Amino acid sequence: MSIFRDLWWYFKRERLHYGLGILTLFAVALLELFPPYAVGAIVDAIKQQSLTPGELGKWLFLLGLTAVVLYILRYIWRILLFGAGFRLERLLRQQLYNHYTLLSPRFFHQRRTGDLMAHATNDIEAIELTAGDGVLTLVDSLFMGGAVVFTMAFFIDWQLTLVSLLPMPLMAWATGHYGNLIHRRFHKAQEAFSALNDKVQENISGIRVIKAFGQEEAEKREFEKLTSDVMQKNIAVAKVDALFDPTISLIVGFSFFLAVSFGSYLVIQDRITIGELTQFTIYLGHLIWPMLAFGMLINIMERGRASYDRVRELLSIRPDITDREDALDQVPTGDISVQIAAFTYPGKEEPSLRDISVDLKRGQTLGIVGKTGSGKTTFCRLLLREFDVEEGAILIGGIPITRYRLGCLRKAFGYVPQDHFLFSATIAENIAFGRPDATREEIEKAARLACIHEDILQFPKGYDTVVGERGVTLSGGQKQRISIARALLIDPEILILDDSLSAVDAKTETAILQALRANRANRTTIITAHRLSAVEKADHILVLENGRIREQGTHDQLMAQGGWYADMYRRQQLESLVAQGGVARGDA
Repeated sequence: MSIFRDLWWYFKRERLHYGLGILTLFAVALLELFPPYAVGAIVDAIKQQSLTPGELGKWLFLLGLTAVVLYILRYIWRILLFGAGFRLERLLRQQLYNHYTLLSPRFFHQRRTGDLMAHATNDIEAIELTAGDGVLTLVDSLFMGGAVVFTMAFFIDWQLTLVSLLPMPLMAWATGHYGNLIHRRFHKAQEAFSALNDKVQENISGIRVIKAFGQEEAEKREFEKLTSDVMQKNIAVAKVDALFDPTISLIVGFSFFLAVSFGSYLVIQDRITIGELTQFTIYLGHLIWPMLAFGMLINIMERGRASYDRVRELLSIRPDITDREDALDQVPTGDISVQIAAFTYPGKEEPSLRDISVDLKRGQTLGIVGKTGSGKTTFCRLLLREFDVEEGAILIGGIPITRYRLGCLRKAFGYVPQDHFLFSATIAENIAFGRPDATREEIEKAARLACIHEDILQFPKGYDTVVGERGVTLSGGQKQRISIARALLIDPEILILDDSLSAVDAKTETAILQALRANRANRTTIITAHRLSAVEKADHILVLENGRIREQGTHDQLMAQGGWYADMYRRQQLESLVAQGGVARGDA
């Protein structure tokens, strides 16, 4: 019963619906006592040869009326109880989704997508079943069983009732034992389903890679192993579940045997009439449902218990990044100052950034370059406050970013990450993701700035073209430019392009950068790149190596230093000339 105790907060919230539903079930239980009584009275009247057509018509009318009332009441309790269960399902799904949006990146790095989806689908459905069918089964079995036992004991014969119920303790022990087995096995089955769900999601997202490496058969074999594991674990649950009905039927059958045997003896002794014995056996038949319901209840509760534990475990995880109590409710603006003594990712031992010091005036452009793994993306993520800096501080407008509310802080940024995520929607809807109310003219202006407008017009439906999941129908360069347009549309105080020009050609890159400089006056821009031409015009450039600043300055200053930046810039320029055939002509 612990699952009902844990859900008590919701039962109190929906007390009106549950209260009316339970009262309706109680009325149903009482009304269902009438048909056996009517049958007993008719049997005794037939035996005494006193049944008249008028009296028979009266009993038949009352039975018909009872059936109609029961029909209406059963409809009402279904609406009340099942409706409350479905509202709980919606509430928990919304809570879980909202919780996902608050959790920090580290949580999603440690959790599989398929597992999180399984929590939001199968587990929530099992909890809904507990709040709907579970409550129904509990209340109905108690009311019906209690009413039937009370009627048999006090209105027919208490000794016959006692004898008939002798096998019941055995059933209570058996169903409790089965319930414990189901709890353990169902938990394992849900974990196996999560693993399968994750595998499907992963393979569908990476289907092009699988095909490119010819790993279709290997992935099919792996999927077959997972499906077999899910099947075996669910069969293990079903094997226990299958024991409920035979066990209950056997015990109830033994109760019938005792009732008929001892009841016949009482009839012979003239202690009860044949009509009362008939009435008693019908009532005993009514006990079959409460007994079966009790077994079903154990099954439902244990499934709900296992699923609620899994969901509650997720909801108990607190986000790493939260608002301070005195957080400022304003969008940050102004100069940026980054002073980081050291930053280490949670769970890591070596710092990813060390001794970072840079000041950027509002409206300037900062370029960040360096080898893969040098800390460029980490720098950007700290600005967005995906992680907090414990040794150092980041200030915008002279105020630490930890003093701003997260919602306000992130409104100041337009972020174009390395992994360009597009939704399964139209191109216009993808560009307007940050401003759903944007006009078509504003969307097209942002697309022109990102040099993607002409490409979009070539699509069959233009801006109304629906892209595939994650933008699989587009090229890498097109996805990058649509992502840039999405960021430009919100006209952010700070625009971060995290290696977001890598998939476009040099000519397109130059056009995009010129558009940014012309249209982002008094707006700060941060560009990380491997191709140094992307940061050549920046007001300040950082060269990172192993999380430290190796060089910094303007393009001219860095070229004059003759260090890594100058060497890499010349090399990339040479590669560009070779690609265009320039070197061969120059040497001729």
